[in-house]
Amino acid sequence: MKYNRVLLKLSGESLMGTQSYGISPEMLEQYAKDIKQAIDNHVEVAIVIGGGNIFRGLSGAAKGMDRVQGDYMGMLATLINSMALQAELEKHGMRTELLSGLAIEPICKEMSRRRAIEAMKEGKVVIIGGGSGNPFFTTDTASALRAVEIQADVILKGTRVDGVYTADPEKDPTATKFKTLTFQEALSKKLKIMDLTAFALCEENNLPIYVFDMNRPGNLLKVVKGESIGTEIV
Repeated sequence: MKYNRVLLKLSGESLMGTQSYGISPEMLEQYAKDIKQAIDNHVEVAIVIGGGNIFRGLSGAAKGMDRVQGDYMGMLATLINSMALQAELEKHGMRTELLSGLAIEPICKEMSRRRAIEAMKEGKVVIIGGGSGNPFFTTDTASALRAVEIQADVILKGTRVDGVYTADPEKDPTATKFKTLTFQEALSKKLKIMDLTAFALCEENNLPIYVFDMNRPGNLLKVVKGESIGTEIV
């Protein structure tokens, strides 16, 4: 295996599937099957999910809502997604540990580095909801923070596109894909991979980011084995 301990970042929107809102049972099942393949190959997996399929704090702020209140609502949305994924993973026979930047008993325990690492070493999938537990930070930043905390080998950013392109391939058919990028190249080309805070945290801690298409069954296992199917930022 190329990677032994990974942090998988999923967007809330990815859980919608073909729906315009909420959580698609079909997407949950597909993700669970892919994550089980990684676990069965003895890869330690932690997951951070966004909440954009339910509520996005920045969108609320743009419509006049208090930003801090909106961000906390967004954090609760990530916990709803985390609980849904937890239930699906357990349905497929996996053991899980749900942790959160916001402690909400009896749903989950508060995130701690030691707790997360111990659970992964026991073979559990660790799901970390609640963002960073603080307003003004995105789940991109939360995933970078958690990946550094648990000493992950890489952040696997699962998207619906098979890597990073010169432009949006869904809008520009002439867009070309990058196989590898440095952090500075990504910044100079103004490629929107993660927000700047998350990006800086990864660069400072020498934590690579791998962007790939999570919606294609089997891709997660290919990535952890080292197959070049996406874009690596180092």
